Amino acid sequence: MPSGSSPSPLLIGDGWSPDQTGGLSRYVTDLFGALAADGAPPPAAVVLGPVQHPPDRCSVPADLDDPLASRLLRVARAVRSRSTDDTVIDSHFGLNGLLPATVGTTRRLPLVTHFHGPWADESVGQDLRHRWSLRIRAGIERAVYSRSHTVITLSTAFRRLAVERYRVDPWRLQVVPPGVDLERFHPGDRGTARRRLGLGEATPLVVSVRRLVPRMGLDDLVRAAAAVPDLRVTIVGEGPAQADLEALIAELGIDDRVALAGQVADDVLVEHYRAADASVIPTRSMEGFGLVALESLASGTPVIASDCGGLREALRGLPGPGPYPAGDVDALTDRLARVAADPGSLPDAEACRAHAEAHGWEAVAAAHRRIYRRAATGAQEERLRVAYLDHTGAPSGAELALLRLLPALTDRVAAHVILGDDGPFLDLLEGQGTSVELLPIGGGASTLRRASLDRLPLGAAAAFGSYTVRLAAHLRRIRPDLVHTNSLKAALVGGVAGRLAGVPVIWHVHDRITSDYLPQRAAEAFRAAARHLPAAVITNSETTRATLGDLTVPTRTIACALDPALGPIDRSGRTDSGLRFGLVARLARWKGQDVFLRAFAEAFPAGPHRAVLVGGDLFGEDDWAQHIEDLIRELGLDDRVERRGHRGDMGPEYERLDVLVHASTLPEPFGQVVTEGLATGLPVVAADDGGPAEILGGRDLALTYPRGDHQALAAQLRRVADDPALRARLAAAGPEAARPYAAGAIADQVLGVYELVLAGGPG
Repeated sequence: MPSGSSPSPLLIGDGWSPDQTGGLSRYVTDLFGALAADGAPPPAAVVLGPVQHPPDRCSVPADLDDPLASRLLRVARAVRSRSTDDTVIDSHFGLNGLLPATVGTTRRLPLVTHFHGPWADESVGQDLRHRWSLRIRAGIERAVYSRSHTVITLSTAFRRLAVERYRVDPWRLQVVPPGVDLERFHPGDRGTARRRLGLGEATPLVVSVRRLVPRMGLDDLVRAAAAVPDLRVTIVGEGPAQADLEALIAELGIDDRVALAGQVADDVLVEHYRAADASVIPTRSMEGFGLVALESLASGTPVIASDCGGLREALRGLPGPGPYPAGDVDALTDRLARVAADPGSLPDAEACRAHAEAHGWEAVAAAHRRIYRRAATGAQEERLRVAYLDHTGAPSGAELALLRLLPALTDRVAAHVILGDDGPFLDLLEGQGTSVELLPIGGGASTLRRASLDRLPLGAAAAFGSYTVRLAAHLRRIRPDLVHTNSLKAALVGGVAGRLAGVPVIWHVHDRITSDYLPQRAAEAFRAAARHLPAAVITNSETTRATLGDLTVPTRTIACALDPALGPIDRSGRTDSGLRFGLVARLARWKGQDVFLRAFAEAFPAGPHRAVLVGGDLFGEDDWAQHIEDLIRELGLDDRVERRGHRGDMGPEYERLDVLVHASTLPEPFGQVVTEGLATGLPVVAADDGGPAEILGGRDLALTYPRGDHQALAAQLRRVADDPALRARLAAAGPEAARPYAAGAIADQVLGVYELVLAGGPG
C-alpha cells in the first residue's frame, strides 16, 4: 500500500443497531457510519441479522439464531468476498472473527481487533456454566487477539483486563474511547419529553438503559429505589433477567413507580433520557466504557454510575461526587435520595453536553484510520518499550514520583507498569491513562516489613522465588527494551528476572541503604546485588547514592519530578488570625510527626495557630498512628491539631497551609514535600541534612534546624510566625527554585540513562 494512503476497513460485527440491541451493535453501526462519512476509502461490514435495511457495503450472511457452524462459515465467506488486497479487517467479536483471522486467504490480511469485553467471562451467570465451554470461548478470543496487529480497548480498565486475562502484549494495545452520535442525542425540554411518554412532570425520575442481565446490577437499582419513596424509575432494555426483575419489583411492592419499558426505538430512547433527572448505570462487572453514559450526557441528562470498568473514565472531569462503589446498594440509595430531594444537585445540561461533545465520532473515526494505516504497513511501536516494576499498590513517595514521571515520557517511551500488589496506586495509574497490570506476588511478601528482610519467613521466600520465575517468563513474552524497577523489593526480584529474561534492568533507588533504615544484613546484600544485577542505577539524591558504596555500573542522581498541577498559590486574601503549620508525610515513626507536635506545643502553648497533619497509615503502622493520637492528647493539642489523613489531591492541602514543616528523624532520601512546598510558594522549615539539604543547597530558601531537635524546630516556628516579611521572602523565592524539578526536565535525564544502557555505554 502506498505510504500515507488509507486502507479499506472491513468491520466484522455481531448484530446491527437498531435491529439488535446492546452496546457492541450500536458501536459497530456508529463506527461504520463515521468511517463512511469521513471521505476516506469507504468501509465494508459483515454482521449477523436479521437486519431490515442494511446499508450499502454491509453484508448480512446469516442470522444470530442460525446454527453455529453454518453461521461462522457464512461469515467467513462474506468476509472473503468483501476483502481486497488493501483491506484491513477490524474484528469486533472474537467468535465471528475467528475463521477470517486464522483460515484461508483472509488470514494474510492485516487484522485489528476490538476488545469490547471478555466474552467467556460475560457468559458466567447466564446459560453457559460449564468450565470447558468457558475455556473454549477464552481460547477463541486469545487466538484472534494473538493474530492481531493492534487490539483496541475502549478504556484503560479493559486494557488491563486484556493484558491480565488474555495475555495480550501491552505494546499492541491501544485505548480509543467510543463516540456518541451528537445529532441523534441532544438536549430537549424535560417537560415536553415527559408528556410525550405519559409521565408526570413533578415527580423526580431516573432512567436506566441497560441489557437485562445480572452483571448490569439492575437488581441493585431496584432495591435502592425501594428505599427512596419519592422517586420513579424507568428501566429501558430487554434480556434474560427480565422475569427476575419483575418478580423483585413485585416482591418489594414498588411496581407503581418502577417500570420496565422494554426495548424502544431510538427517537423514544432520546425522550427517556431527556425526561429523566438522571440516568443510572449500576453495573457490577465487565463495563468496557459505558456508551449509554455518553448518550445520556449528550441528551443533557447527568449520570449516576458505579465505578465498574471504564465508567470512571467515561465520567472523569465532570463535577459532582463521581462514581459510587460497584455493588454498594447503600451508596446507590444515597445518590438516588439526593436526586429525589434536589434534582438540581447534579451537573446541569450544559455541563453534560459539553462533556459529551469531546467524544464525537469524527475524532474516533480519525483515530481508527491511523490504526488501520499502521496495521496495513506493519508498523511497530517506535517508542522505547519500558516495563516499570513496583512491589506495592500503596502510593508512597517512590510511587508518586513514578506517577509524575510517566506522563512526561509519553512521547518517547511506551510505558507498562507491573505491580506486585493491588491498591490505590493502580487506580491512580489507570486514572492518568498509563498501561498497568497486576501480577500478584502472593504469600504476604509484598507487604513484608523492612525489619523482616534479613530473616525472610519461609512462605515469603517461596513467594519471592515463584514470583521471580513468573516475572521472568512474563518479560520474555512481552519483550520490553528495558526494565525500570521502582522499589527495593522490585529491584531484587526484577534484577534477577531481567537477567533470566535477557532484558537490561535499571534500578531506581529511592531509599537509603543503611542499617538505620534496613537490617544490617539486608543492606549489605542489597549493596552487593547492586554491583551485579542492574545495568545502571538511578538514585534520587547524592545522600541515597552514597549509601550504595562503590558501584561498577553507570550511576546517575536524578531528582524526583514535581506534580505539574502544583504552582504558586496566592494567599494574600487570607483573613485567619492564626497560621496553619503543616507536616505532609505518611504516618511512620521516622517521618517525625512526634517531633513536629512537640515543637509546635513548645512554640505555641496557646493562641490561634494550628498544626495540620496530612498523611495516612499506608504500610500497617497503626501503632504509630495511635501513638500520635496519644501524644496529641498528652500535649493538650486536641482542639488545635487538624488530622487530614491520606489525600490524593495535594493542591487543596497546600492551599490551606501557611508554613510547611519537614521533620523526618532519619536523613530523608530526597524530600518531595520540600520541592512541593517551594513550588507552591510556602515558607519551608526543614531538617538540615539528607535530600532536603541538597534541594536547598545552602541557599536562603528555607529555615533549617538540626534533624530531630524539637526545641530547635520550635525556635524556627516562632521565628517564621513572628516575621511576616520573612514569610513573604521565602514564599517569593520558592517557585523559581523549584523549576529544575519540572517533570519534563527530569524525564530528559531519565531518558538519557535509558539511551546510555541501550547503547552499552560506560558510566
